[in-house]
Amino acid sequence: MTKKENRQLKMLPSNFFSIKKRFFVTLLFSIFMLFGCSSTTTATVNTSYGVKSAKVTKQDALMLAKIDSHYKKWYKTPYRYGGMTLAGSDCSGLVVNFFKNKLSKTLPRSTAEQAQLGYKVTTPKAGDLVFFKTGRSRSGLHVGIYYANGKFLHASTSKGVIYSNMNEDYWKKHYWMTRRVTGG
Repeated sequence: MTKKENRQLKMLPSNFFSIKKRFFVTLLFSIFMLFGCSSTTTATVNTSYGVKSAKVTKQDALMLAKIDSHYKKWYKTPYRYGGMTLAGSDCSGLVVNFFKNKLSKTLPRSTAEQAQLGYKVTTPKAGDLVFFKTGRSRSGLHVGIYYANGKFLHASTSKGVIYSNMNEDYWKKHYWMTRRVTGG
């Protein structure tokens, strides 16, 4: 064997791995281009009700993360009529705070005024406002932020800031409408 052939044999493993590495980088880049720019993704939704996987848009996944982050900060904050702080909040105060701090959007303070924003939708998505006619506050209205799978974040008069399920009898009975105030 000549010196040249010997050198080529020694270089073969390094060239082989270099080619293999380039192939995988190209493959990963191609996969990212095909799927990374798609409008839907599978997201894991973490709630106090358990972990679920669902197909959601990237925009919805971002909204779910914002709502969940707000929930983690405000969880168990007691209900206080007229309140807007961690020391106590009512339903519309929680909504105002969420939109201001998570979406940089100013909403009116009262539930009645919030019920006039945006437009009505029949199928709620993350970030929509869900309204109920409960007869409990001065206006008799209650508002929450829709999360996913029928769940919404709100300030409960008895349990403070929690997720509840719109499919529970109480909420079904008092449901009024859903309004979209965010883009999309």
